[in-house]
Amino acid sequence: MDISIYQAFLPHNDPAASLAFYRDTLGFEVRNDVEYGGMHWITVGPADQPGTSIVLHPPFADPGITDEEQRVVAEMMAKGTFASINLATPDVDRTFEQLQSGDADVVQEPTDQPWGVRDCALRDPAGNMIRIFEVR
Repeated sequence: MDISIYQAFLPHNDPAASLAFYRDTLGFEVRNDVEYGGMHWITVGPADQPGTSIVLHPPFADPGITDEEQRVVAEMMAKGTFASINLATPDVDRTFEQLQSGDADVVQEPTDQPWGVRDCALRDPAGNMIRIFEVR
C-alpha cells in the first residue's frame, strides 16, 4: 500500500487567534481559508511539505453533535485535553527559543524524556496540545 498523511484536524474557537498562531508563531503557510454558514475552516501546513496539512475547524460543525456533546467538547478544549498533535524539528532547543519570543503558551520546556526523545510542549489558542519532538 502507498498511504500518506494528508490532513489532520484540530478544533479552534477563535479563527483570528488560530490563524495568527499557526501562521505567525509556527510559520506555517495558509493553504485554504473558508467561511461558510457562520463557521470558519483554515488549512495550514509547512511550506516545504505541500502534501501534509492541518485543518483548523469549528468544533461543532458536525450537524449530529448533541448539546451535551458540545458542552463536553467545550469543557475539554478549555482544559486543553480535547485534541493534540505531534510536530518534529531537527533542533528543539532552537525552535523553543523562537517560540518563546512569540506568545506561545508553554506547557513544558525542552526535556530529555526517559523513552529517549527530547521534546517540548505548548498549547495553541484553542487549548490543543502541541508537542514538538527533536528528530534528526
